[in-house]
Amino acid sequence: MAVTAGIDSSRPVATLINVFTVPPERQRELLALLARATETTMKHRPGFLCADFHASRDGRRVINYAQWETEDHYRAMRADPEAQVHMDEAATIATDVQPRLFTVASHHPRP
Repeated sequence: MAVTAGIDSSRPVATLINVFTVPPERQRELLALLARATETTMKHRPGFLCADFHASRDGRRVINYAQWETEDHYRAMRADPEAQVHMDEAATIATDVQPRLFTVASHHPRP
């Protein structure tokens, strides 16, 4: 079984949870776009820590869980024209996009 990055509630990071609603036939297309955008652009921006993409089993949602060192780093990425190109393209695939910033309030890993 693959080990995923751990969530750490003791680190003051900005956590992005972005829920995309997509037609089921376009879910894979959106996932590919988000992965490509992360590899070519997002992970090279200051403050980027990680990004994970989750596909709903019904094909209608994609969730992007990403972390940035600070909210300022996240906001700088949002203002970056190169990053905006990818976000605009994702918005043409999705029928709804709901990005929100969160703070990890608690974490309960398996012992």
